[in-house]
Parts: sequence; structure tokens; C-alpha cells
Amino acid sequence: MEDLLPALTALRRDIHAHPELGFKEHRTSALVAATLREIGLEVHEGIGSTGVVGTLRAGSSDRTIGLRADMDALAIHEATGLPHASTNPGIFHGCGHDGHTTMLLGAARHLARTRRFDGTVHFIFQPAEEGLGGAREMVRDGLFTRFPCARVFALHNWPGLPAHHVATRPGPIMAAADKFEITVHGKGGHAAMPHVSPDAILAASEMVGQLNTIVARRIAPTATAVLSVTRIQGGHAHNVIPASVTLGGTVRTFDPTVQDRIEVSLRQVVEGIALAHGVTADIIYDRYYPATINDAEAAAEALAVAAKVSPHAFTAPDPAFTSEDFAFMLNAAKGAYLWLGQGDTSPLHHPQYDFNDAIIPTGIRLHAGLVEALLAA
Repeated sequence: MEDLLPALTALRRDIHAHPELGFKEHRTSALVAATLREIGLEVHEGIGSTGVVGTLRAGSSDRTIGLRADMDALAIHEATGLPHASTNPGIFHGCGHDGHTTMLLGAARHLARTRRFDGTVHFIFQPAEEGLGGAREMVRDGLFTRFPCARVFALHNWPGLPAHHVATRPGPIMAAADKFEITVHGKGGHAAMPHVSPDAILAASEMVGQLNTIVARRIAPTATAVLSVTRIQGGHAHNVIPASVTLGGTVRTFDPTVQDRIEVSLRQVVEGIALAHGVTADIIYDRYYPATINDAEAAAEALAVAAKVSPHAFTAPDPAFTSEDFAFMLNAAKGAYLWLGQGDTSPLHHPQYDFNDAIIPTGIRLHAGLVEALLAA
């Protein structure tokens, strides 16, 4: 497998240098499809917009497995200064999807060469993970109808976890991600006469304070949840009370019951404060990613394989509050999501992040090990 590393490193850095945003991964998708065809796989393009699936069969079993990698980049200016830095200003592989794509292509090449399995493998290259729900679109486009998967797995590089360490857990591993936007409408007027102009800024400021009491005041303090107000915008002059103010933020949960309770509470808080201040408020609440919940049996299978690949495979004690649209695939098929240690590097979504090429072989072994274990010849 190590003989593949130089070419795969070059491929990863090429993808890194040519990042593309969600549903615009035309170059990346074409590169993936061409590579899969060169390997000898059956290739299907245009799934869920720019998604690609490569299929490899060996033996006569009707057993199936899916392996997924995401392909999109982020709208961030890169600040690494590396020779393979982004050539597309303002677009950057700051989450390691270039590495995920490369590891899955490496696994496809390795498995096509060795064929130590009996069944069918679907290599799923997904667009638009970063907030646009590419996994949802692939599922809607018939992913698991056209390419049935008894199990589906994905892995994500994990800065802060030592390189080559592998972790997963049964049940929730990544949070549901909701976002909200609240627009407060007052009257607007002269700052010297606030008594005749219902104050949208004052009402919005009280909302910020009260929204931050929902967790631990309206839901049990033992419930695992986060609500963060992340922006507030309004006003343009020191002597003008603005007619409207907008604030927004995110909610992260693992339990749908808690998720429901937070949304109801948010609406009650906003509507109550608006009434008290004589203003009105529009609320947009978007549950854009569900929680990523591993099937317990699939997580155990993944850990058993990881233990053979790495001397440091373990059950993660806690889920992460970040979100992942692989959740849509796990809602449609049984499977599990794994973290692969990236080492002591810049964090995900940081302008100085770069994928650690040294973990490519471990990722390939994980993918291949899952196939060879679950589709044992």
C-alpha cells in the first residue's frame, strides 16, 4: 500500500490547490470519476448534483457496503503559504475533504488490486457537506435505491487526536445543527425621543440575554445542548433608533425531544419580549442537519476493524457539538461515522489548516479493513 502514497499525496495536494464549493465540485467530480474508471470501477456521475459513485464487485455474494467521502471546500481565505495552497481566492480545503476524497480513492485502488472480499462495494463521493446538505440530495436522488448498502461508513480527520488514532461510539457522535434568525421591528426615530419610538435594539439585547438562559433554565441542566447567539446587526448612526435589528445564531443538540423544547422556548422568549417592548419579531428557525447517530452494531464492527489497523482505537467518551450531513445517510441506512486522528495541527475551518498526508495509509486501511471484514470471502 505504501507504494501508492507518493501518487496519492500529489493527488491530494492537487485537489487542495483547486478547491470548489458545494454543488460546484465539477473539476473534483470529474477527477474522481476519471480515477475510478482508470482503476476499473463502474462509475455513475451526477448523483445529487455533482456526486459520484464507483462500484466494485468481487466474488458472488449479494452483500453490500458503502464508503463515503465528502468533496467540497469552504468559503475561507487560505493562510498556509504552502506550495499547494488554494489557487481559487476565498475558497479553501479547510476541513480536509481533499484528504477524505484521496483516502477513499486510495482504498478503491487498493481493493481493486487485491479483491480480498466477496460482495459489492459502493464508493460514494458526496458534494456539499458544508451546510448545503449534499448527503440529503444524494439520498433523495435514490442513492440507496440504486446502490443498496447494508452498511455505510464515513471517516473524518480529527485535529487534536494523535495521528493514526481512531475513535467512534455507538449512538450520537455529532450534533444536530439548527440555525435561527430573528428580525425585530420597531418604529425607528430620534434617539433623543425614545419614548415615542419602540426600541428594537433594546428588545433585541434583552432577547440575547434571555435566549442564553434557555439551556439549564427551560431544559434540564443535564441535557446536552448548546445555544449561541452569534451575530446582532442594527443601526447606523449615534442619534437614530433603528427601525429594525437582526440577530442570529445556532442550536446544537443530540436528542430530538430537547431540540423541540429549545425551538418552542426560543419562540416563546422572543414573542414575550417583543410584546413587552411594543415591537414585533419575525423568526426563521431552520433545522438543517439532524444528529449523526451511529448504529450500535455498526460502530462495534468499525471499532473491531480499527483495532486491527491502529494500536490506538477506542470508544469516544463523548459526542462532538459540530455537525455532519452524513447524518442523512445514517437515517437511511445502518452505519457508523469515525474520527481519524490528524495530530497536533491547526483546527478544522482554520485558515492555516492543512490535511496531514501521513495519515492517508491509515485511512485506506480503515476503509479496506471494513470491506474485508464485512464482506469476508
